Amino acid sequence: MATERMPNPATLIPEAMEALMALNGAVGNAGVDGRLLALSHLRASQINGCGPCVAGGAHQARRHGATDDQLHAVAAWRETPWFGGEERAALALTEAVTRLADRADPVPDRVWDVAATHFDQRELAALLLNIALTNAYNRLNAPTRQQAGAW
Repeated sequence: MATERMPNPATLIPEAMEALMALNGAVGNAGVDGRLLALSHLRASQINGCGPCVAGGAHQARRHGATDDQLHAVAAWRETPWFGGEERAALALTEAVTRLADRADPVPDRVWDVAATHFDQRELAALLLNIALTNAYNRLNAPTRQQAGAW
């Protein structure tokens, strides 16, 4: 385990933490199931290797009703039976948006169109903001080596 390099940057600039928390609250109140948001957060955090966010995402997903099977298999969601269509659409969108640089068409129509069949525009907005916010947290925590469980 690596040593933390510095405190979380958002804690050093309190206005930044307040803004992140306000955005998190707005996303949470937008009508998308908290379990789905937490699974999306967990998956993006796994991709980005953010220990505190993986731990926090798993905790939140469990708190919002995710099953142990879902928590254990979210990294391999395509190969398991524990995710329904809505969850699969959200996880595919999460992966595409998190890995923007991995392909010429970062969010292919097939991914977007499936998500748009499960979510209206407000819900898609909430999912996209959740993914963006997760990636922001990951990009603050990973380079500063924030430790899981330190909250």
